[in-house]
Amino acid sequence: MNIAFLTPEYPHPKMGKSGGIGTSIFNLARALVAMGHTVYLLVYGQDSDAYFEEEGLCFCKIKNIKVKGLSLYLTQKKVERLINELHKAKKVDIVEAPDWTGFTAFVNSTCPLVIRQNGSDTYFCYLEQRPVKFKNRFLEKRALKKADALISVSQFTGNLTNALFNLDRDFKVIPNSIDVGLFNSNDNNESNKLNILYFGTLIRKKGLLELPAIFNLVHESNKQVILTLVGADSADIKTGSPSTWQLMQPLFTESALKQVRYLGSVTYDDMQAHIKLATVCVFPSFAEALPVSWLEAMAMEKAIVASNIGWATEVIDDGMEGYLVHPTNHEQYANGILELLSDANKRQQFGRAAREKVKTTFSMEVVAGQSVAFYKQLIK
Repeated sequence: MNIAFLTPEYPHPKMGKSGGIGTSIFNLARALVAMGHTVYLLVYGQDSDAYFEEEGLCFCKIKNIKVKGLSLYLTQKKVERLINELHKAKKVDIVEAPDWTGFTAFVNSTCPLVIRQNGSDTYFCYLEQRPVKFKNRFLEKRALKKADALISVSQFTGNLTNALFNLDRDFKVIPNSIDVGLFNSNDNNESNKLNILYFGTLIRKKGLLELPAIFNLVHESNKQVILTLVGADSADIKTGSPSTWQLMQPLFTESALKQVRYLGSVTYDDMQAHIKLATVCVFPSFAEALPVSWLEAMAMEKAIVASNIGWATEVIDDGMEGYLVHPTNHEQYANGILELLSDANKRQQFGRAAREKVKTTFSMEVVAGQSVAFYKQLIK
């Protein structure tokens, strides 16, 4: 089968920055190639038009057209021509695109077009309780209505998306995935120091402004615990601050702040090293669809204290692979962390169960197989 992924991002040195959408496509694309399928990556928003092949993947860099007031529409039509040319040449049988900002709203594909719901702008604005731009909501709804089929990375995301756009569309739940072999738990030696790890973007929607209050309570009980933060800093949309890290620092007590280490962004390989050293991983997020970072920590047998909102129960069973607590319940969240810091047996129990769940449910081989089965039904 010949499968194309239309995306604004992909983790490759020639493609610029990439986030969760790019990572999820990266894992799925490699698994599909390993299964013998042909994969095209159509990455728009690039600095130039280019084509190259690497590791069995076919890359099409797409430069956006710049015309005042018409840039988006003309770029959509440029992408439409490319997809249809590839389909006519029998190089592409099906195209998948994310729901983010509804890029496919005016793309008329001659082959089936699937949208995978990783969370639209409308979806995240709702979870963050902030207004959504009319343009984004319009394009996202149109794209969802036009798509030949929908995949959602979680039942929660699919249900909420239908409700927000007043749609009644069927969708297939196929989660995000990771390379379980890459995030290996072998030689998984914790640091001698008690180390709480958060990794991901420093941003309000991921609960980073709740984390100081949580860590202050942990610090009150144990002054030796370290909090390590790994990930890119970001501007805060609510206050206009250019740095979430700057907003966080005054929220720590003076004593607790001395035990916080912010390392900024690190490479993919270095990230695995930091996960290995962690005693407990924390993810107090308010807005996700199905977070890959949780899966990475679970694959490395880490005990987790995460948010209990919506999607969370589709990843972690509370009390079996980790603890789920609302991010604003600071005391309960801190107590969950403290319990795991003091109980190595519980950490190992959660960690082993977590890795087993990732292997059976969220490995890229399992998810690729589910995706291919869905694509085949749609093409028929």
